[in-house]
Amino acid sequence: MIFQKIGIVGAGTMGHGIAHVSALAGSQVFLYDTGLELAQKGLAKIKGNLDKGVEKGKLSAGERDVALEKIVATAALSDFAGCDLIIEAIPEKMEMKKALFEQLDGINPHAVLATNTSSLSVAAIASAVVDPSRVIGTHFFNPVHIMALLELVVHAETAPKVLDSVLAWGTEIGKECIVVHDAPGFATSRLGVCLGMEAIRMLEQGVASAEDIDKAMVLGYRHPVGPLRLTDMVGLDVRMNIGSYLAKTLNNPAFEPPALMRQKVAEGHLGQKSGQGFYKW
Repeated sequence: MIFQKIGIVGAGTMGHGIAHVSALAGSQVFLYDTGLELAQKGLAKIKGNLDKGVEKGKLSAGERDVALEKIVATAALSDFAGCDLIIEAIPEKMEMKKALFEQLDGINPHAVLATNTSSLSVAAIASAVVDPSRVIGTHFFNPVHIMALLELVVHAETAPKVLDSVLAWGTEIGKECIVVHDAPGFATSRLGVCLGMEAIRMLEQGVASAEDIDKAMVLGYRHPVGPLRLTDMVGLDVRMNIGSYLAKTLNNPAFEPPALMRQKVAEGHLGQKSGQGFYKW
């Protein structure tokens, strides 16, 4: 394995998914959250997804069991002291990420540090550590254990050896990697969020129903899922924050969250995770 020990900060949707694929590939994984109960909850979700994989014949019961044995749920960042790679998967808030990276820098001054941000500046996050050359963006997609893409984001100071090692690791965990330079929204969020915001505006203006807008992209452009359903799956609040950031950073109103989106977020209709967004789940 390129990385023998991996630490993951955040046991939520993205964090537990990254832990899943890392352990299945053979790494020892420390899955951290702010409370042990939260970390164990993430571990339970991994077990559920691995069980489904066994049921569908995608892996054996033995492979599942070995993977689960490799994951340790923890509420102590000090467990990351011996890790080769540390990945943060916490909320998209710059100050939170920088504070975390500063803390991680003190705990482990040698590991590759990766951020799962989908839009924020990797260089800005990297500025929180003494050696920014060891920082890279690893943007995964939900659900991590199913989606094939891994978007690697390099900033001006990312060391070539760091990129090479993470590219090799991406292959080990079964991902197709693309390399993108540090720019607002990278490649995926910049294109995907722009499409999603326009779809919401179309719904807001009564152009068509959510179902038909999505069907247009699925059947007409062969997208695996329509932009409104995808927004539900990602979370309306998450996409609204990304859109607001991109609209301001790129000075482009195409990314500005429509009033309908802001209304739904204010009402708590955040998509799949709340049971209702543009669809009922």
